[in-house]
Amino acid sequence: MLQPPIDTNILWTLAPGQFWKTSKIIFNWQAAHNPVYKQWVELNKSAAIAFLPISFFKTQDVFIGEKPTHLFESSGTTQDVKSNHWVQDLGLYEASFLHGFKMFYGDPSKYCMIGLLPSYLERKHSSLVYMVDKLIKASGHAQSGFYLDDFRKLNEVLQNLEKQKQPVWFIGVSFALTDFAIAFPQHLKSTIVLETGGMKGRKEELTRNELHQILKDNLGVSNIHSEYGMTELLSQAYAIKDGVFKCPPWMKVMVAEEEDPTSIKETGRGVLHIIDLANIYSCCFIATEDIGEVFEDGSFTVLGRLDASARRGCSLLVV
Repeated sequence: MLQPPIDTNILWTLAPGQFWKTSKIIFNWQAAHNPVYKQWVELNKSAAIAFLPISFFKTQDVFIGEKPTHLFESSGTTQDVKSNHWVQDLGLYEASFLHGFKMFYGDPSKYCMIGLLPSYLERKHSSLVYMVDKLIKASGHAQSGFYLDDFRKLNEVLQNLEKQKQPVWFIGVSFALTDFAIAFPQHLKSTIVLETGGMKGRKEELTRNELHQILKDNLGVSNIHSEYGMTELLSQAYAIKDGVFKCPPWMKVMVAEEEDPTSIKETGRGVLHIIDLANIYSCCFIATEDIGEVFEDGSFTVLGRLDASARRGCSLLVV
């Protein structure tokens, strides 16, 4: 395995003043050693940092060194061409999502972890299932686990956990959360409900506000959390309230004008461009197909999708 130019352990405690220096070091290394990204950088010599279009993950193998043995694959609908993210070091992915989780929610061991991810569980190579499975194991709680379509059993488990006042981290894909909430309305007091987006073509698309209102009304919670992640990234951003996402220190979101992809800004509205330093063995600099707004403090919202862009598993919502 080709050794990266930094000790990756520094990423999890990266100070704000170190971000750009570290990004530049990794940019130069990836531009030299990633064949796909090297060609893209050469085509965009005028850019301070060239952001690789996310669609390249559908047509190219984006990695450094020998071909990795582990593959993460996007969800999408049956008509979509799926994205492939070859992962050189699963330990790096695990470190990223565990450190990110602890930043936003604390130690996994204090929660019962419940995953309602039927569309992901029904296929192989899901990075989300991999992450939630590791969190389930890290929780150590006897009732942590995945629930496919047994809503009645899930309801019984949640009710028992509520009686015990056991903190629960309940993550689900939007269509499944909606189905469950409507089938089993209740009042959850000890449970964090977190949606990871996407109706997967199963239902009429809802705005994020509409989705959250349905879940709040039926599950009796005052707030719905959201996760922003994708196959092509090894890090996640979380929105604790009102759909405003925050990144861990090794991840940054910027925007570009829709008409001029080279016009990159740190704040404002436009096409979201992401730097994820955990992607050190693939590409850290990704131009997404999501439209959003980035604020002065680095937080951001997702407003929709670029016209004619492919439907995505983790970002099919509009607001």
